[in-house]
Amino acid sequence: MSSNKNKVLIVGGTGYLGQHLLQGFSENQETSQYALAFTHYTSPPPQPLLDAIPQALPFHVDLRTGDGFDAISQKFGHPDIVVNCAALSVPRACEMDPAGAMSINVPSALVEWMSSFNNSNALLIHLSTDQVYEGTKSFYKEEDETLPVNVYGKSKVAAEQFIRTSCSNFTILRSSIIYGPQTVSPVPKSLPIQRASQCNWW
Repeated sequence: MSSNKNKVLIVGGTGYLGQHLLQGFSENQETSQYALAFTHYTSPPPQPLLDAIPQALPFHVDLRTGDGFDAISQKFGHPDIVVNCAALSVPRACEMDPAGAMSINVPSALVEWMSSFNNSNALLIHLSTDQVYEGTKSFYKEEDETLPVNVYGKSKVAAEQFIRTSCSNFTILRSSIIYGPQTVSPVPKSLPIQRASQCNWW
């Protein structure tokens, strides 16, 4: 894919936050500075999302193994910006399968793929969570000690540590609660409000 536009890859593009990011990046396509792609795990990706944002290229990727990243390189090219919204985040699922939570939430395959880019300083924006903290006070600062009380939080701490030691150009965002309108392709909500920490990893 040849384009002078900045290439943006949304990892976990069919989740709640991922879909809203795709919509945001796709607005005003006539003047848009971005070429878009997204990853999904469940196949096929939801048709309403494909219909709403046809210019965004979908790629099936298994974050545990990295299968699918080569196809992105071949068809889309190496992205300039990667936004990682993907996670196994339902607390009960993480508690039942800690190894699975770690293999998905610590983006080792993603970072390994990005490190293979030649002469690239691609930016990784990684979505973390406020569940890296113990949760005993109302407001936390970035420098406060991380002391997660569940597997999901522990996997996100491990992900942050891995990114800090393995990436040269990154930003980590510790989200709390994100809420808003339903997505183009509706996603399940397990709470009355939609939590950013429950973006599906497909």
